[in-house]
Amino acid sequence: MKEQNVHRSLSAILPAHNEEAAIADTVNSVLQTLASWMSDFEVIVVNDGSHDRTGAILDEIAATNPHLRIIHHATNQGYGAALVSGFEASCKDLVFFMDADGQFDIRDLERFFPLLEQYDAVLGYRIKRQDTWMRKLNALGWKLLVRLVFDVRVRDVDCAFKLYNGQFFREHRLETRGAMINTEILYKFARAGYTYTQLGVHHLPRKGGKATGAKPIVILRAFRELFTFAWKWHREEKQARRAAKEIKQEQNLPRPAVSIHESE
Repeated sequence: MKEQNVHRSLSAILPAHNEEAAIADTVNSVLQTLASWMSDFEVIVVNDGSHDRTGAILDEIAATNPHLRIIHHATNQGYGAALVSGFEASCKDLVFFMDADGQFDIRDLERFFPLLEQYDAVLGYRIKRQDTWMRKLNALGWKLLVRLVFDVRVRDVDCAFKLYNGQFFREHRLETRGAMINTEILYKFARAGYTYTQLGVHHLPRKGGKATGAKPIVILRAFRELFTFAWKWHREEKQARRAAKEIKQEQNLPRPAVSIHESE
């Protein structure tokens, strides 16, 4: 893709937690690839309370590259919290996010841009997912539950390779801070009238570090957020429908006749 063909700016957000084995290669690859496509971009890496050398490595790279911004969380706040920090710091037209563990190839993003002429977002789904059978089984169960509760129908709801119209994140407040974050984004995105399409992306074996998505504490937090916010959002939708109905009824009420008397 030639630079002159990219007319919009881009914020790329990468949450990272204990990724010292892959972080340098991943971030440098993202910086170099985006620089070959466009001039107006920023890469925001959110170091979510890492206790290895992830933060130090990021600071070293940022010292020599003005396109890179680092946000450090003093403690591990969760995947969703890391993404929200990135979204709130972003300022470009488009917002893209991917994991920093080296399991995605930033070059796949090139195929996403043309689709934004018709859609407000492009959602990646993992081709030949490089995870254990247990993680794949958990992902399938979660996808079916999300579809049942929120009517969010995507092939790979938690695939960390998505490109959005940045306006959405400036107009909507995100409430979840754990693994529910992707579900919340898609739920609110669709209900706000935005459109999306889906595209397959390569998924690579991990270069190091450990996946945390299958930890019991992460799963429990996801379920707690799911049921808490399902009740809250469905109640809000019901109230909004009731208010809209009342307004419509008021507008349809017959207006009292007005008599006009001319002064003699």
